[in-house]
Amino acid sequence: MSDPALLILYGSQTGTAQDTAQRIARQAKRRKLQVRTMPLDCYNVATLISESTVIFVCATTGQGDPPDNMRIFWRFIFKKSLPAGSLCQLDCAVLGLGDSSYPKFNFVAKKLQKRLVQLGASMLLPIGLADDQHELGSDAVIDPWLAAFWQKFYTLHPSLKFCCTMIISHNRLPPSYTFHFLDNASDVTWQANPAEQTLPSSSSLLAKLLSNIRVTDVSHFQDVRLFQFDITGSNIEYTAGDVVMMRPCNAVDDVQQFCQLLRLDPESRFTLRPTDSTPVPTRLLHPCTVRHLVETYLDIAAVPRRSFFELLLTFATNELEREKLLEFSSAAGQDDLHAYCNRPRRTALEVLADFPHTTAEIKVDYLLDLFPEIQPRSFSIASSLKALPNRLQILVAVVSYKTKLYKPRKGLCSNWLASLDPNKEDIYVPLWVKKGTLKFPRDEDTPVIMVGPGTGVAPFRSAIQERTADGITGNVLFFGCRSQSKDFFFRAEWEKKIKARQLTLLTAFSRDQEDKVYVQHRISENAELLMDLITNKNAFFYIAGNAKEMPSGVRDALKGVFQQQGTVSAEDAEKMVNAMEQSGRLQSETWS
Repeated sequence: MSDPALLILYGSQTGTAQDTAQRIARQAKRRKLQVRTMPLDCYNVATLISESTVIFVCATTGQGDPPDNMRIFWRFIFKKSLPAGSLCQLDCAVLGLGDSSYPKFNFVAKKLQKRLVQLGASMLLPIGLADDQHELGSDAVIDPWLAAFWQKFYTLHPSLKFCCTMIISHNRLPPSYTFHFLDNASDVTWQANPAEQTLPSSSSLLAKLLSNIRVTDVSHFQDVRLFQFDITGSNIEYTAGDVVMMRPCNAVDDVQQFCQLLRLDPESRFTLRPTDSTPVPTRLLHPCTVRHLVETYLDIAAVPRRSFFELLLTFATNELEREKLLEFSSAAGQDDLHAYCNRPRRTALEVLADFPHTTAEIKVDYLLDLFPEIQPRSFSIASSLKALPNRLQILVAVVSYKTKLYKPRKGLCSNWLASLDPNKEDIYVPLWVKKGTLKFPRDEDTPVIMVGPGTGVAPFRSAIQERTADGITGNVLFFGCRSQSKDFFFRAEWEKKIKARQLTLLTAFSRDQEDKVYVQHRISENAELLMDLITNKNAFFYIAGNAKEMPSGVRDALKGVFQQQGTVSAEDAEKMVNAMEQSGRLQSETWS
């Protein structure tokens, strides 16, 4: 127990778990500990038996799935052939990052902890279950959990306690990389193809954008677009329920403002050199311009995490700015930080503008430590290759809303997509396809019941196109929107399929009458139809859309169907819904 080395392994889908792991690593470095940090799938899991102390930081994706960068580890750790006591030498702790608005809250972390205990690992403290829905965000759980971890760690390593009593949390650590700016073309002998550098895998392609069409009425408050891409000649194949991934770019004005604030020449070129074993990001050009770095890589339009303020503090020399950054970096100041940053959705770029003296002191070498990488966004595919060969379509709500800040808040990816005009020039977008969480039955006689209000209808359009192309007619769709005349997506298409007896459509237009009507009301009204489909014809039931209230409302309506038509108790109705979920006959794809 005398070895003070610490290994931090993370499974991260959107970058939050990675940020938390890196934050813990900085705390460890300030305690003069040897520390390694890496994604779980970059770690040789066979050597876990020889580690002394490990922290696992895990997010949960989809419907209780592990993040992409821990799937190999996940398969290995759950092998039945692993001996029960194989991790008996390991001291570890598990920190989960989740969102309690999803039914399988922190499922991955909970399941991992259970499996580690089965394999004989010693848990240093109870699992931490951070909740993004908490008023203060994940830090409400992370801060006390980390304090408890370090206390336990010192108990295991008492010799460290004396030298770690005074830890200056705002001392600046060395950067992960150093920038080496180039004077002329002769300074470098190799340059990568930009397309090769921006595509994440061999299954990706630069797809030509064919159309960008608004599908909501111009008088409607929400701008929703249907985008169509040409995937001719690619090796991309997809089926109903799959998703397409793409990385957005920062707005031109934001890139310009960023370079001005940090006094950077956007056309200057540089190469990156790691200061330790951290690999250079493969997506960046070599050499790279500052413009390319800021436009395609640094997430300057995101709401910054606490770690951003902790690092920004190390550059502060102005007393007023330093005092405020110190407050935002402390556990006691998290309520003020949320009021300043999270609640109004203030971006990292706007924070830089609010702290001009500190921003002027930022060293360029720290840019990749300050700003995370822009994460790819996923969209349900809204088309079928059987109906539209060589085409891929997505239905996207352009995110724009007001807070107390003067400037409207805008979703990075949706607004970037909306700004692309294929009528003015040829536009190619790097994208790739992933298997989605929704799986549709192959049996032609199995009906499907789909509940997809708003843009939640996207994966169901793909399924209906695919199933009707195969001659399958057992398709029931519950669609809801505000107004029949303003945001009734794919209306003409549904009417053709209804006429061809390929689709049963039940609609809820919430604002077209005095009393609001939602999809859950239509489910209750059609209890007899649903009960027959589910109990007599083994129908599958799907829910897609916003995670706030709709999914729980639909589940409650489904329980009501079982109670009303099956004359069962509320408890038995709950069991019936749970049984459908466990067997895969009830599936959900929801988002916050």
